[in-house]
Amino acid sequence: MNALTEFLKDFFSSPAILLGVVALVGLVLQKKSAPDTIKGTVKAFVGFLVIGAGAGVLVDALNPFAEMFQYGFKVSGVVPNNEAIVALALTKYGTSTAFIMMVGMVFNILIARFTRFKYIFLTGHHTLYMACMVAVILSVAGLHEGMLVLFGGLALGIIMTISPALVQPFMKDVTGHDNVGLGHFSAVGYSLSALVGRAVKGDKKVSTEEINFPKGLGFLRDSTVSITLTMSILYLIVAAVAGPKFVEETLSGGTNYLVFALIKAGTFAAGVFVILAGVRLVLAEIVPAFKGISQKLVPDAKPALDCPIVFPFAPNAVIIGFFASFVGGLVSMALMGVAGTVIILPGVVPHFFTGATAGVFGNATGGVKGAVAGSFVNGVVISFLPILLMPVLGDLGFAGSTFSDADFGVSGILLGKLANMGGSTAVIAGILAALALLIVLSLRKKGTNE
Repeated sequence: MNALTEFLKDFFSSPAILLGVVALVGLVLQKKSAPDTIKGTVKAFVGFLVIGAGAGVLVDALNPFAEMFQYGFKVSGVVPNNEAIVALALTKYGTSTAFIMMVGMVFNILIARFTRFKYIFLTGHHTLYMACMVAVILSVAGLHEGMLVLFGGLALGIIMTISPALVQPFMKDVTGHDNVGLGHFSAVGYSLSALVGRAVKGDKKVSTEEINFPKGLGFLRDSTVSITLTMSILYLIVAAVAGPKFVEETLSGGTNYLVFALIKAGTFAAGVFVILAGVRLVLAEIVPAFKGISQKLVPDAKPALDCPIVFPFAPNAVIIGFFASFVGGLVSMALMGVAGTVIILPGVVPHFFTGATAGVFGNATGGVKGAVAGSFVNGVVISFLPILLMPVLGDLGFAGSTFSDADFGVSGILLGKLANMGGSTAVIAGILAALALLIVLSLRKKGTNE
């Protein structure tokens, strides 16, 4: 049983395999020829591996930046990082997490099939992270074994449905169509960014992608060039503040600290380039393949994919969003210091991925001003939500790390507050109430259409 559990956990937590299976099912349901089916399946599978490879390159470049920043500016505190907190939690909650993940995926498909919320959440690693958090909170609330898996899976399926639905009204502003959803658990931050973009009355026609550089700086329109130069400046500043001794003895293995900073800045740009290539490969295959599922299994379903799918639509907003979100994290850190609360350090990885995505959404609704203001708000949100989330995670809440993205904070706080109010009974009642609300909203929509 343990071997089977490990296999299923690894299988369903691999977004590349999951996406390849989805492409395979969709193409088979469309009765595509064997060569077309094989080609579409392999390209979807490999495309997501390319995205994962790019993300790995990015993280490899960002981790030294975070260490130089913390050492150079003499700050310490809790670093929000999904991978770190999940690694700690899986030692105790691994089996529960695996089963909750599988049941949650089934509920997600059922909700998409029988309600108007037609989103199939396909970001496997985020599904694993959310399943892990749900397992922890519901276990602390007093649910165990079958009840834990059943209601944990139902809660996960509902979250996997609501998250893409929150941000979908703004996806058309970004992509120009309504064929794909966003499957990344920071939809609260992205929706806020889009709303802030509208609120600041920025002109969405004045896009980050239309910034008028002087003629001699026209080369900056190339996103790879602009990202490399911008990040080089940032890395050199942080490396200089950290000092050559720390960088060369701790991080670079003896390589000159300025050379090391330049290499990591270039590595960051390379990671973004690889991600964009992978996104183009995945979208070219998964959207047509998904028509088979949409037509046969879940009519009108939309695949909800990882956040880098929006990066190609506004590459300049990606970098602007990262900077603005990180500044929001720095401002929040200062406010926490004044208030005497737990200090949440601005994690570079979450601020890049969520800040960059928030920048794209803010730009889509409010142009340059929207990208800056919306991403700044995102940075503040993902800084303060972890403070409220930590107490509901039991002993794991104060392990030096916590969940980073906005939807983890909102979902975890809601489940935790229910548990504090009435234990497992209140949690079950809340989960069933959320499901009932989805059904009622679907019936109302159908009634309106008729």
